Amino acid sequence: MNKVILAGRLARDPEMRYTTSGKAVASFALAVNRRFGRGTGDQQQTADFIPIVAWEKLAEICGNNLIKGSQILVEGRMQIRSYEAQDGSKRYVTEVVANEIEFMGPKQQRDNDGGSVAAPPDAAPAGGFGGSQVSDDDIPF
Repeated sequence: MNKVILAGRLARDPEMRYTTSGKAVASFALAVNRRFGRGTGDQQQTADFIPIVAWEKLAEICGNNLIKGSQILVEGRMQIRSYEAQDGSKRYVTEVVANEIEFMGPKQQRDNDGGSVAAPPDAAPAGGFGGSQVSDDDIPF
């Protein structure tokens, strides 16, 4: 079974691209907190930055609604792919391909200058962007 569930915050705005056939692709890094102990009972905290990829309608939803700092829950699968670099060497990429994304924090909007502005706390229900979820039927896999 290949299933990944992650909760965290976007480390950067989603990068939107389109394949030559016109399919939307959104990629971004998700910062996920991790705690670990040193055996003395002291807990240290660090963050892992995990690359996430979303396709088609889910990608467009991400590109239109997510910005750096957005709090989300991602459900998907781990994927390892390889490609040939310009110098001829083989490179490997490990990423999570999102099947579902839930918006967890308050809705955020971009201001006129392209920066981000958080909406007032009462602007969105606790479930995120108006409770909008992407169903499995909307995912191309």
